[in-house]
Amino acid sequence: MSIVTVVGNPRTGSRTYAVAVQAARAVAGRLGDEWSGREAEEEVVDLSVLAPWLLSPQASPEVEAALDLVRRADVLVVASPTYKGTYTGLLKVFLDRLPGGALASVVALPLLVLGDARHALAVEVHLRPLLVELGASVPTPGLAVVESQIPALDEVLGPWADRVAPQVRAALTAKGSVDAVTRA
Repeated sequence: MSIVTVVGNPRTGSRTYAVAVQAARAVAGRLGDEWSGREAEEEVVDLSVLAPWLLSPQASPEVEAALDLVRRADVLVVASPTYKGTYTGLLKVFLDRLPGGALASVVALPLLVLGDARHALAVEVHLRPLLVELGASVPTPGLAVVESQIPALDEVLGPWADRVAPQVRAALTAKGSVDAVTRA
C-alpha cells in the first residue's frame, strides 16, 4: 500500500507541506499496523520543486515520475494553500497533465490551508470536483485548516483522521486494492 501526498504550494518548506504530511501520517496511523511507522510507504510530491518543469514544452523525467507515483497511489492526499479562494495554479497545472479517469484506482483526500475561514468551502466546491473529474474516489469531506489552527494541529488532525480513516478503509476495500487494510 502507498500513501502519496501532493503539495501544491509554490514555496518550498511551506506550512501547507507540513500540514499535508502530518495529515497523511494521521490517516495512515489509523489505517492499521500495516501503515504505522512505515515511512518508506509515504511519498511526497512537492510541486515547488517541480515548478520549473511543469510548463516546459519538453517532457521532464521528474514530472513524469511524479505523475506515475500519483497514478499508482492507494491513498492520495492533495493539499494546497488557498489562492484567490481556490487551490493554486501550480496544483492545477500538475493535475492537468493527468487524463480523465487517471485516478480511478485512487482514494483521494482533499486538503486546503486557509488564511481565512471564509474560504472553507473551497475544498468542497473547487478541489473535490477536480479530483472526482480525474476519477478518484473522494469518500470523505475535504479538510480545511485555517492558518491560526496550525499551532494546535494535532487537535484538528486527530478528530479528522478518526472520522475519515474508516471511510478510507471502506473505499480501499471496495476498490479491492488493499487486502492488508481489511486485516488491520
